[in-house]
Amino acid sequence: MTTTEADQQPTSDHPSALAAAPEPIDENIWLEKIYGEEQLAWVREQNARTEDLLGDSDYAELEERVLEVLDSTDKIPMVGKHGSWYYNFWKDGKNPKGLWRRTSWDSYRSGSPEWDVLLDVDALAAQEGEEWVFHGADFLRPPEGEPHRLALLALSPDGGDANRYREFDVVSRTFVEAADGGFDLPTAKGNVSWLDADTLLVASTAEDLPKTASSYARTGVILRRGSTLASAERLFEIPEAHMMALISHDSTPGFERTFAVDWIDFFNRQTSVLRDGSWRQIDVPTDVNLSLHREWLLFRPQGDWTVNSTTYPAGSLLAADFENYLSGGRELVVLFAPDSSTSLQSWSWTRNFLLLNLLKDVSSEIRVLDPSQPVEGGDSAWASSVLDACPPLHDVTAYAVDDEDEDPGSADDFWLIATGFTTPSTLTRGTLKREGNTVGSTHEVIRSSPSFFDDSAYEVQQHFAVSEDGTRVPYFQVASRDLVLDGQNPTQLSGYGGFEISRTPAYSGTIGRAWLERRTGAAAGTEGDGSGGAGSHIGGVHSRGGVFVVANIRGGGEYGPSWHRAALKEKRHRAYEDFAAVARHLISRGVTSRERLGCVGGSNGGLLVGNMLTQYPELFGAVSCGVPLLDMRRYTKLSAGHSWIAEYGDPDDPDDWHFIRTFSPYHLLRDGVDYPETFIWTATSDDRVGPVQARKMAARMQAMGIPNVWYHEALEGGHAGASDNRQAAALQSRSQHFLWRALAGRAG
Repeated sequence: MTTTEADQQPTSDHPSALAAAPEPIDENIWLEKIYGEEQLAWVREQNARTEDLLGDSDYAELEERVLEVLDSTDKIPMVGKHGSWYYNFWKDGKNPKGLWRRTSWDSYRSGSPEWDVLLDVDALAAQEGEEWVFHGADFLRPPEGEPHRLALLALSPDGGDANRYREFDVVSRTFVEAADGGFDLPTAKGNVSWLDADTLLVASTAEDLPKTASSYARTGVILRRGSTLASAERLFEIPEAHMMALISHDSTPGFERTFAVDWIDFFNRQTSVLRDGSWRQIDVPTDVNLSLHREWLLFRPQGDWTVNSTTYPAGSLLAADFENYLSGGRELVVLFAPDSSTSLQSWSWTRNFLLLNLLKDVSSEIRVLDPSQPVEGGDSAWASSVLDACPPLHDVTAYAVDDEDEDPGSADDFWLIATGFTTPSTLTRGTLKREGNTVGSTHEVIRSSPSFFDDSAYEVQQHFAVSEDGTRVPYFQVASRDLVLDGQNPTQLSGYGGFEISRTPAYSGTIGRAWLERRTGAAAGTEGDGSGGAGSHIGGVHSRGGVFVVANIRGGGEYGPSWHRAALKEKRHRAYEDFAAVARHLISRGVTSRERLGCVGGSNGGLLVGNMLTQYPELFGAVSCGVPLLDMRRYTKLSAGHSWIAEYGDPDDPDDWHFIRTFSPYHLLRDGVDYPETFIWTATSDDRVGPVQARKMAARMQAMGIPNVWYHEALEGGHAGASDNRQAAALQSRSQHFLWRALAGRAG
């Protein structure tokens, strides 16, 4: 039996009797040396073992079918508008690292755009001998009437969060070399913002600039063309114990402002504006999120906020005139107030209107607000209209085409992206305009994604399970229209439940091909090739496909901040109780059974399914656990783990460790338990969670003699586990194939 100090109870009934939380004995701590030769030898041995297990003919075919989805040239090439050009980053089979390119609106609208390639990342990687991963571009706002020309490109050498920022000229299609005065910032974590054509605002950990305990930047500096970060003037600094420093400049003509953010922890921050050479803090509680648009300052409190004897609920959206608020005025207007079923997910400004993206029981609703038309006694202090664009059980998001656009003919244009589990994504462009006391819109469908599986054969349903404390927990079920409720359907249950992130309906050709369309065979232990179709019978035995389920558990953001905070720290078990309740509901309804039910999750979702493995093994036949947190005693000491103390608690604090230990999968393993088949996967270059927690969990389980424990570690790809489509196809196919083999039986 594996015994650790964490198994031993403190001498007092309460852990505060201890001077410090105990450090559990960790026989696998040697695996924390990420790039050590001995450690990578262990990884290669594990990879070979797993690839040998999964590398059958079915897997090879599946990977190619998934890669076909990812490499499809019929996908929507999403664009971002800068000036008169529409920019896109594109990956396919011929360009695995991708092309950064642009086109005109007329060309894009035609359906067969003529692309002007600005940067071929594959060619750059070959030329420079570096496996570059493109992470985006930040343009300098040009003088009025001139085209956008200069941009800072973020390039990661391995797909991790650390980027090298290099100045690029889109007219000459070349980098502005440092020898010629170009900006070229060393690879590091941080952010960069243009102040003017010759000056950047930078928060970085490069060139020995100080780091926080979370591995992010502590300082903001002003970097002038031709100078170095090491010699740059420091404008802003935060304590080492805080999460990160950010610094940025708003270049909107007439509203130019420079901001610095002391991001204290994941949910608390202080924002300051630079006035007359000194920082002036915006006076709000640290858990009130701020955003600005021209004269408007918006507030979204994470907890209830009382101002001048009025209490505004968590998750509401409020507005004030920025200059008036900075001067001490506290006249706030309510733009949105949540109710028991409706939450605000995001918002976006066009030139004259505000778009609100809402969820009502995890289905989208979009409202358009007009600040020029104040109203009394309504749901919003500004005139509000509902955009008629949201079918039930779909995710629809609206956002401005170009929030810097000053052209009255296009400044109020917006994109609309609609998707559902069986509805390929559609891109629509609309224009907002005033129609009397309301805001109307015109729409034009620009692109629709192709269908990668027979979506007409499947049905999407929403159900509600009841958790241990009586809370109703929604979940989506995607299954064949003739689903037989006999408990024998291979079912994949997915979830996240953390950081106020919502799981909403989304089309996935990968899930369609790798799970929904796969078919069990006529006899136990065999798998069909799909030729029988949904619900076919082979030899009198029902041939069935997979069932895909997404659980909207607490800890997420589906019902706003209160839904998230209901599973914070010592309340973490509510997320796991919710997920288990969904599993039991699926079994009680006859959708599946323990032998046919698997769960999958990544990152915080990896912690979720790690707790399903260790706390609810009787509910699952298989677990796929990706880029996970698992060792909750040492997570703050690994990669960026310190930044998540606000979510999970501080394991060095005895009081916090008292509850954290109860959801630390690495410390909950026990002998004599019938654990589900387990696949743990990660990436060596993940600099956010890191690979070591996954390594140690697999090593401990194998050392305990737990059967059917498999491990795979991609050598690059960052927290996503993949930096190109081929790697992504392999990662997704391994997880899906493992679950199918475990739950539906090996192919015969």
